[in-house]
Amino acid sequence: MRGWQALFATVAVLSLAACVPQAVRVKGDASLLNAQLAREQALAHADHWSLQGRLGISNGKDGGSGSFSWRQDGERYEFTLRGPAISGMNFRLSGGPDGAVLEGLEHGPLQGPDAEALMRKALGWEVPLRDLRAWVLGVRADSGPAELSFGENRLPSLLQQDGWTVDYRAWDETRQPPLPTRVFAARPPYKVKLSIESWQFQ
Repeated sequence: MRGWQALFATVAVLSLAACVPQAVRVKGDASLLNAQLAREQALAHADHWSLQGRLGISNGKDGGSGSFSWRQDGERYEFTLRGPAISGMNFRLSGGPDGAVLEGLEHGPLQGPDAEALMRKALGWEVPLRDLRAWVLGVRADSGPAELSFGENRLPSLLQQDGWTVDYRAWDETRQPPLPTRVFAARPPYKVKLSIESWQFQ
């Protein structure tokens, strides 16, 4: 996406983020961390799920937004992004341990061993897909040390891991365990915003 569409989409995403009041956050004490560990253990085997929502992406210069769906079936996944704000095209990223395929490109599908590398090469987007699989559930990824802060609801409010800052803006607390519904991930200049409208578990 180029020109005024990219500028408008980027400004819209950043303006929404700027309008959110500063959350009250506290460092994790033993009680909060134990509760988080219990959440993570409850979700440890939750690897068959799907979700739908809205996605916004910015690289500090260009950006875009659209609706998306994500289906996780064990180690296999399918991520579909659609919306006129993203070059008027639909993208479908699918794969598993044997590699990834990115479809919807002007010159045909692109294949490779790594989904993140495909997104970077084809679209110029830095999206931490491996870690997002955990972060979207509100749990720490297995990529390295993580630092957590908690909100007034005793759920994670801020997660710092692998060079990214993950800001949890809203949760569905009717679920047990609760699940995030608004997730902002940033590693300057990259920003990823997920607004999750529905969760389904198999």
